[in-house]
Amino acid sequence: MTALGRSGVEVTALGFGAAALGNLYTPVDEEQAHAAVHAAWQRGIRYFDTAPHYGLGLSERRLGQALRGYDRAAYTVSTKVGRRLDPADGTGDDLAHGFAVPAAHRRVWDFTADGVRRTLEASLERLGLDRADVVYLHDPDDHAEQAFREGYPALEELRAQGVVGAIGAGMNQTEMLTRFVRDTDVDVVLCAGRYTLLDRSAATALLPEAARRGVSVVIGGAFNSGLLAHPTPQATYDYRSAPREVLERALRLKEVADRHGTTLRAAALAFCAGHPAVASVLAGARSAAEVHDCADGFAAPVPDAFWRELRATGLLEPVSGGPP
Repeated sequence: MTALGRSGVEVTALGFGAAALGNLYTPVDEEQAHAAVHAAWQRGIRYFDTAPHYGLGLSERRLGQALRGYDRAAYTVSTKVGRRLDPADGTGDDLAHGFAVPAAHRRVWDFTADGVRRTLEASLERLGLDRADVVYLHDPDDHAEQAFREGYPALEELRAQGVVGAIGAGMNQTEMLTRFVRDTDVDVVLCAGRYTLLDRSAATALLPEAARRGVSVVIGGAFNSGLLAHPTPQATYDYRSAPREVLERALRLKEVADRHGTTLRAAALAFCAGHPAVASVLAGARSAAEVHDCADGFAAPVPDAFWRELRATGLLEPVSGGPP
């Protein structure tokens, strides 16, 4: 277990990303969702990440139900604020946002202090918890000033009150996350998709700055939404169809992995975990089998010769503090 910044909140090196429990892309039934969480527990995972955005609250409800039988002091849960869920008429579905659920709510961007408190209160009710271990400002890309001037101070206050153990921001970009690290007292930032075998942009400023300031980094999107898990023409990259040149690069990475007796999935996870600023890597899973596959890959050693060949062929530029 590693503490997030100076907060005292601890996470396991491999975390469980619960977006799929919200029916990401396709439905997941209750039994399958609970089995995935129980498999994660069986494999020693004690950090679970969710958000209201994931299935309009379905992910939070399912995660809370699945964790109910476990010792509350033994696990860490993070959720997010910034998208308030308001009731809707329930007609249609939410597939435009990526989730196969009825449109029973609509998302409202809200990084006000009141919005942060109301959103967190609703999340705790869905989770069945009386406190949140970690709360992230979720995707404030187009709401920067409100997030910094209102949302972040609200999280500071909640942390001071003991309602929240650690605070931070979670995004798919590095520039604003670096600003959070430099200009606020966050404990952790969640960087999705920007420190992977295909996109190492977080290594330029975010990771070095976090390391200097003692801010922890959690990495999400280790597989870039699927391409690094299964590099096929049908795979997605950053939640869209993969461009040809990116697919070709992923296929070359897989060829090298195969040649060195490892898997591309294992290498993708190892790369993310290899930087000293990284406290945890989130692996999204929709079934017990996917959990076991990720846990096996995370535990498997990746040969040094694999990294050497990647560098020699230009598939992996050197990263300060990264893998050998």
